[in-house]
Amino acid sequence: MDQPAIIVEKEIPEYFLLRPEVEKAYGYSHAVKIGNEIKISGAVSMDDEGNPTAIGDIAQQMKNCYSDLEKVLAHYGCTFDDVVVENVFTTNMPMFLEIAAYRNEIYKNQFPTGSWIGVKELALPEFMIEIEMEVHKAK
Repeated sequence: MDQPAIIVEKEIPEYFLLRPEVEKAYGYSHAVKIGNEIKISGAVSMDDEGNPTAIGDIAQQMKNCYSDLEKVLAHYGCTFDDVVVENVFTTNMPMFLEIAAYRNEIYKNQFPTGSWIGVKELALPEFMIEIEMEVHKAK
């Protein structure tokens, strides 16, 4: 008895660079989509040349991170409602905990899973917070 042929489509990664010059200089892609899954590199508070912004202001740095993440999500036709994992890295956990309620403005329907991690330092000393995400885009 012959078995039916199984056709397997090869998922081709779709890469996205938010700031191509900065990302090429540092050697990373801001996001990659494979199938329904999107992995988003950590967003930090920087301008288009890669210079830190909102230095010393963790609340504004967090807002800047979410602003960049929203641009990445929009590129793939997603919103924060599609985020299933959010990991926050901060050099000042007590200050982050004071402003964490801002996330209620980001996640209106449900919160993703994830971790809040206190770290000694991020890529540049001026960065106080970095937020990475995983997204599931429904078909």
